[in-house]
Order: sequence, then C-alpha cells, then structure tokens
Amino acid sequence: MFYLNIKQYNYHIVFLLTACFSLNVPAKPSAVPVSYDDPWERVNRSIFSFNETIDTYILKPIAKGYNVVTPKPVRGLVTNFFKNLGEIRNTLNGAIQLKFSAASVSFSRFAINSTVGILGLIDVASPLGFERKYADFGLTLAQWGAPSGAYIVIPFLGPGNVRSGVGFVSDIYISPLTYIDPERDAWMALGIKTINVRSNLLAAEDLIMGDRYTFIRDAYLQRQEYLILGHRPVDDF
Repeated sequence: MFYLNIKQYNYHIVFLLTACFSLNVPAKPSAVPVSYDDPWERVNRSIFSFNETIDTYILKPIAKGYNVVTPKPVRGLVTNFFKNLGEIRNTLNGAIQLKFSAASVSFSRFAINSTVGILGLIDVASPLGFERKYADFGLTLAQWGAPSGAYIVIPFLGPGNVRSGVGFVSDIYISPLTYIDPERDAWMALGIKTINVRSNLLAAEDLIMGDRYTFIRDAYLQRQEYLILGHRPVDDF
C-alpha cells in the first residue's frame, strides 16, 4: 500500500532530521520563533535553482494548461476539497498544542464541510463563522519549544527549516492521501493537489521582486513567524 512505502522511505529521514536538534519539552507550550539564519545558502541556492528548473519546464506549464481547461469554479471546488482534508491535520495539531478552541473549530469545519458541503467541495463552515485555523506538526514543535534550526531548501518541495522538515514528514502520516489504495490512485490525487496549488500561485508571481531566492526565503520565514507568534514580525532596521 501507498502508506507502507512512505513509511519505509521516511523512517531514516525522520531520524536524521530529529537528530539535527535537541527537543526540550517544557511543562507548558512556549512558542519558539523561526531563525533567519541561512548558513547553507550556497547549497540552498543550488537546490533552489534545481527546483526552479523543474517548475519552469514541467510544473508551471502544466498548471497553466490546467487553468485553461478547468473553469475557475471547478478549481475552487478542488481547492476546497483538499483544504477540507487538511482540517484533520489542523484538528490533531491544534489539540497537541493545547489550543482546544482552535481544534474544536477545525473539527467543526471538517464535520460541516464533509457533510453539508458535499465531501468538502463547498466551504459551508466559513460563512457560518468557523474560520480556518491552520496548524501543522512543525508549528506544534515550535509551540513546545523546539528550535527552528537553519533555513533549508528541500528538493521538489521548496523552502523550510529543520523543524518544519520534521513536521512535514510527521504530517504525512496524518494525511488521508497517504492511505489511499491502490498506490496509483494516491499518486494521482497528490498530482491533482500539486497542480491545483501551483495554478493558484500563478498570479502571485508578479509580486516577486529582486532576487527570487531572497524574496521567497524571507516571505516563507515571515509567514512562519506570523503563524507561530500570531502577529506579523517587526522589521529590524
């Protein structure tokens, strides 16, 4: 099955990433913000260049074609469907962070959208006042005091840090896509999700200014800090 292959592939990754930092768990969650250090910039830029090549010649053209043949309302339904699956991750991580109110909202969103919203295709919960509360295991580690570690660029995946890398691997086991059988269908679902996400980002490319590597790195780190601390970071001039 698909999830067995993922477990076999990622066992050593989890071990190596976890070994990159020591996790001192406090009695209560104490959020640790991101580090803006980029000591591996030379290697990161090489991986970034590789990812950009893959995106330019494969993913981006497919995403553009997807936008052409898929009406915008249909793309919205696809986006809603995969976001609804993400509520499972949001619920579990919210509970682990002891943010029970947020976890309750995420669970309510999943229950409402999965039923009234027809398997999550329609976001019924948001108009009812259930605002989405994003949470992943990387943010959970941050809430429990784990340092972020250095900034890294992951092949095929993009920006991250050591902490979010551990979180990403852990969140794989929460995702319903991991347990789709047969494996071919799982990869198909993942492919649709990837193309849909990339198509949603096409318009945002016009916002990128200056050096793409620096812009994307800083945007990622600032978003992480916002998600962890709950407020926008203050520029240190």
